[in-house]
Amino acid sequence: MQLRGALIVAAAFASSWLGDARADGGALDIRASSEMAAYSDTDAVAVLTPSLSAHVGNAAAGWSVDGSYLVDVISAASVDIVSTASRRWTEVRQAGTARGAYKPHDLGLAVEGSVSSEPDYLAYASGGYVTQDLDDRNLTVVLGYGYGHDTIGRTGTPFSVYSHSFDHHAMSAGLTRLVDRRTVVAVVADVTIESGDSSKPYRYIPLFSPEVAPSVPAGATLQEVSRWRLPESVIERLPLSRDRFGITARLARRMAHSTARIESTIYDDSWGLKSLSADGRDLFDIGSRFSLGPHVRYSVQSPVVFWKLAYVATAESVPAFRTGDRELGPLMNLTGGGRAQWEIGPASAPDACSLIATFDTTYTRFFDDLYITQRLSALGALTLEASW
Repeated sequence: MQLRGALIVAAAFASSWLGDARADGGALDIRASSEMAAYSDTDAVAVLTPSLSAHVGNAAAGWSVDGSYLVDVISAASVDIVSTASRRWTEVRQAGTARGAYKPHDLGLAVEGSVSSEPDYLAYASGGYVTQDLDDRNLTVVLGYGYGHDTIGRTGTPFSVYSHSFDHHAMSAGLTRLVDRRTVVAVVADVTIESGDSSKPYRYIPLFSPEVAPSVPAGATLQEVSRWRLPESVIERLPLSRDRFGITARLARRMAHSTARIESTIYDDSWGLKSLSADGRDLFDIGSRFSLGPHVRYSVQSPVVFWKLAYVATAESVPAFRTGDRELGPLMNLTGGGRAQWEIGPASAPDACSLIATFDTTYTRFFDDLYITQRLSALGALTLEASW
């Protein structure tokens, strides 16, 4: 889960702590970056993501404009696809974001929007937030709201022929406190209200008789499921509303030769899913141009209340709600990786150009799922950033 409120506070978090070193009487701050990211896992899913982003702002005048564009090239032959007798497929997703902010003094306003499109899915969102600096700019209050609309369809079929949609409203409130010149803490609470049908039309759920279901083991193979299941399958069906609640706390501290950041999130929702995550990063200065540091993350979650390893069907009925989405079941994630940054700008401004490499490996343990009980994934990215 990604909490929009946490992203909102991250902006105020960085602003309160670092300020803007380029506030030099009205000079433009222009930055651009290009990134190439790649993902692969042991469930035969691969993603290649090139992206571009840009920032233009004037710290003295208090305004800034940001934009980004990315392409996801996704290739999959996971066991979930194979279980529906489908072949490996490849598709492309495109996404863009835009943001504008104005904060001439202690009060600031920002608006943002995004759109994401793929052959069978269209999503757009917009929102804004207000920031207010207090206590001589040592305390920042953030209030935000966002609205999004997603349309889900089938590849090759116009939305006018087949589609269903859902809406989401996100509200956030947070505080960022500058403890001293080296330490910042932030806390944000957010609520997301979803309504509509978010079920996936490709996700078919096997059904079992009341006699067989209790003996189906976690990690049952495709061949075993095919042998034990009933002839009928049903499409995923999720509740038509969902309320999400989250609280995120973050602490960052700049030491003499390193920067450490830790954060933790507690999450709950009306489907009964509860989760806890903790994330830690440390970036060490190695010389004047190079920095290197580790990244670790741990998360654990409970299943939604309608989660079943083996859904039971009778001649009279099938379960009203059913899903095969492992992200709604009980699981645990453990991530380890790191980040390296090399300032390659001229001697007068080494940070005018940077080369950044990140790499993370994640082990996921699924406690109550068909087909697979664990997954190993790797995510790497190489980024080139430049500023003027």
